[in-house]
Amino acid sequence: MRELVVLSGKGGTGKTSLTASFAFLSGRAVMADTDVDGSNLPLLFDVSVRRRESFYSGEIACVTDDLCVGCGRCESVCRFGAVHREGDRPRPKYKVDPLACEGCGFCYEVCPSKAVKLQERLTGEWFEFETRAGPLVHARLAPSGENSGKLVGLVKREARRIAKERNLDLVLVDGPPGIGCPVIASLGGVSGALFVAEPTVSGLHDFERAANLTAHFGIGSMICVNRWDLNPSLTERLEERARSLDVHPVGRVRYDRSVTQAQREGRSVVERESPAAADIRNLWKNLEL
Repeated sequence: MRELVVLSGKGGTGKTSLTASFAFLSGRAVMADTDVDGSNLPLLFDVSVRRRESFYSGEIACVTDDLCVGCGRCESVCRFGAVHREGDRPRPKYKVDPLACEGCGFCYEVCPSKAVKLQERLTGEWFEFETRAGPLVHARLAPSGENSGKLVGLVKREARRIAKERNLDLVLVDGPPGIGCPVIASLGGVSGALFVAEPTVSGLHDFERAANLTAHFGIGSMICVNRWDLNPSLTERLEERARSLDVHPVGRVRYDRSVTQAQREGRSVVERESPAAADIRNLWKNLEL
């Protein structure tokens, strides 16, 4: 089974548009959107939900009113301001703000009446969809949710499971932007990485950071310059820098208003004829998979 992750140093470079197009061109792929903080791949399809599951990670404190004696020790030791007193003496009650609680367990340790409990924290959801381009797995991290790397790992495992069950030989991963924890988790076990870069000064800087990350993990990488015709000289500079970092240039995609039109229609770029669609088809042929 092959697994390609599509990355960039920043958001908005075209990762999702390319991933969706690759799924159509392949015809035998499972898609996995690992941008759990802002998943966009499902927006390009009329999805049919096959599975929806909650994601639990870490712990959160809660106070059992019937056991609470109102001593206030939990409030006094909380360094995150998550425990608040409610009511007046002689026996006030204490509540935990779930958005402020870090799950450290200090309040649990000092409570003399064992009124404080630690329970699993609901931090998001993950989904399995059926689309016209094939199966899709993605997730949504809850506000203030943690362990995005763990949720990314779950998304990838489910995508691989589906590929194995359906005898599909390719997993296409629409990765998150940047170089943080979700990106590192997205790189686990991949066959290769494709960077999507823009011909700007910041695009060059962001690409260099991301390329250094894949080099650190020994992952073979390629690069595509999107909207290359907006700055041909910087495109040349980007590809030259990529070669020096052992990242192989495999294609360019020109600026094309039809890309935006396809997004408005909820379609991938290659589902309609356009100059950008022709570029993406050539890029697909050049990928080293």
